[in-house]
Amino acid sequence: MKIDRSELYSGRLLLLGLMVITILPFISIFMTALHPSNTVPGGLEWPADPQWGNFIEAFSVANMTALLGSSLYIVLAVVPVSLLISTMAGFAIGQLRIPGSRILLALFVFGLTLPFGGIIVPLYYLERALGIYNTRLAVVLPLIGLYMPFAVFWMRAHFVNMPTEISEAARVDGATLWDLFARIHLPLARAPMASLGILMSVWTWNQFLLALVLVEDPTERTMAGALGAFQGHYATNVPLLCAGTILILLPTLVVFVLFQRQIISALLQGSVKG
Repeated sequence: MKIDRSELYSGRLLLLGLMVITILPFISIFMTALHPSNTVPGGLEWPADPQWGNFIEAFSVANMTALLGSSLYIVLAVVPVSLLISTMAGFAIGQLRIPGSRILLALFVFGLTLPFGGIIVPLYYLERALGIYNTRLAVVLPLIGLYMPFAVFWMRAHFVNMPTEISEAARVDGATLWDLFARIHLPLARAPMASLGILMSVWTWNQFLLALVLVEDPTERTMAGALGAFQGHYATNVPLLCAGTILILLPTLVVFVLFQRQIISALLQGSVKG
C-alpha cells in the first residue's frame, strides 16, 4: 500500500502544531515564575535575573510538605480500593457475563455522564450528616465511587476480549471461580490495571473541587488544594502563583514521563481489540 506523502507531512505538521500549543503555556508559566515578585511579566520573556528562590518561597507559603503527605494518603486510599472493585466488577460483567450484565454496563456508562460539579452539593450535605465532613474520608469515599464508571468500563473492555477457551480449560482442570479470577485472569490484566492505576493516581493527585469544597483544613486536602491556600496569601503575585503551579504539576509530569510506555501500550491494546 502506497503512502501519500502529502497526508504524511500534513499529519506530522498537525501533531507538531498541537505539541507547540500544548507546551507553550507550560513554558510561559515557567518563565513567569522566575520573574521578581510583584511584577507583571510580558508573556514569553526570560528574566534578566532569574529568581529561583520563588519556588522555595511558594513551597513554604503553601505548606506543601503537609499537602504532599495528605495527597499520598488520599492516593493510597483511593487507587488500590478502586482497582480491586473495578477489576472484580469488570471480570464479572465482561468474562462471566452474569445475569443483568448489560443493564449494569448501561448504568456504568450512564455514570460516565455525571459531572463532579453536579453532585458536589448533595455530597456536601450527605457528608455533614454522616459526620465525615472536613476529613480525608470526605474526599476518599466520593472519589472511589466517582471513578467506578470509567474504571469498570475500562476493565470490562479487557475481560470481554479475553478468549473464553482460557476459562473453559481452567474449569476442566478443576479451577474454582476464585482461582479463575486470581490465578488466570488477574495476571493477564496487569497492563490495563497498571495504566488505570496511573490514570487514577494522577486524577486523585490533581483533584481540586472535591478537596476544596468538602475539606476546610488546607493541610487535609490534595496537592492541587495548595493553589487555593496560596492564592489567599498572594492573590496578585503572578510569579509566585506560577511557581506554585509548577510545583503542583511537577509530580504528575514525572509520573507521565516515567510510565508513558505503559499508558500508551494499554490504550493501543484497547484500540486493537475493540
